[in-house]
Amino acid sequence: MSTAPLHDFIYLASQSPRRRQLLDQLGVRHELLLPGSDEDAEALEAERPGEAPADYVERVTRAKLQAARARWKARGLPAAPILCSDTTVALGRRILGKPADAADATATLTRLSGRSHKVLTAVALWDGRRSHLAVNVSSVKFASLPPEVVAAYVASGEPFGKAGAYAIQSALAGWIERIAGSYSGIMGLPLYETAQLLRQARVRL
Repeated sequence: MSTAPLHDFIYLASQSPRRRQLLDQLGVRHELLLPGSDEDAEALEAERPGEAPADYVERVTRAKLQAARARWKARGLPAAPILCSDTTVALGRRILGKPADAADATATLTRLSGRSHKVLTAVALWDGRRSHLAVNVSSVKFASLPPEVVAAYVASGEPFGKAGAYAIQSALAGWIERIAGSYSGIMGLPLYETAQLLRQARVRL
């Protein structure tokens, strides 16, 4: 049994308010470790031709963790575990990222209409010595989305900044027939896998 002291807090390298909310649900104290103005955080999410969704989400999450560790070191911050995560939506092997504009959001939601898709969320944690990674894969089935529902949802602004152009906790949930997997994983931070990584790193829950 390890006698190493428990960590009282972690750094969260994510701008997502949903991930903050989910960490609060676990009772984990966290401080944000966000990119500075000199970092191009979006560039880390660029897709590579032919890359499978699972390979993509793992690669991006590891890259985010590496960038967060460099940020932590450069800022001379106190030692604590660092957590980051990335979520992607996949229709078969096709990655449906954050929509570029309203037309892109409309096209994405139209593709998802009446079909099942996968939501993959990877979580990476650096415990001060090693990096650990876990991936959750869930399935979501949309009913057929009427064009006016898609148009209203896009006009609300909700799709922007979200993989697959939707949020599970938004009004569009009224059109989801079923999910299989982790609701919190679809939100952006699978609590079971995250809690396992945090316990492994001796973080106080």
